Amino acid sequence: MTPQRFDALDYKILTFLQRDARCSAADIARALQANERTIRKRIDRLTRSGAVRLTAIVDPAAFGYVETADIFLEVQPEFEEAALAQLMQMPNISYVAFGQGTNDVSIEGRFRSNDEMRRFLRHTLPGIAGVQVKGYALVPRILRNIDEWMPAAEDFAVETQDQD
Repeated sequence: MTPQRFDALDYKILTFLQRDARCSAADIARALQANERTIRKRIDRLTRSGAVRLTAIVDPAAFGYVETADIFLEVQPEFEEAALAQLMQMPNISYVAFGQGTNDVSIEGRFRSNDEMRRFLRHTLPGIAGVQVKGYALVPRILRNIDEWMPAAEDFAVETQDQD
């Protein structure tokens, strides 16, 4: 994927949307002293291009999922497709990723209790054909999550385009 070119206005818009995805284009335009139509076009371009997704972020703790674990699996290649399909259907898994150049798969699990997490690690995952739990780390507190990430301001260093 080729990186797209973004400017200072895009950065400012994203900063507003990251704080509150329901912030209106009119409110952003007013705060930035910019044309509302320009802001709407920029938001549309950012979402159409896939640079940003405007979505609701669910807080697991609000639903009682207070225990988190990063879990490292080894998945046999012949079972990979079926195992991944099973993992992706499990509601307490919030993240699934491949390790580069290995049979490793990294997942993040959310649980209501330590007992639920223990059953998942000792019975549920080993019950999936071709899956072996290589290790796990309890996560007592997430300091920054993907929904809080922003590129560096320098990534928006191109000149601001005309304001329609």
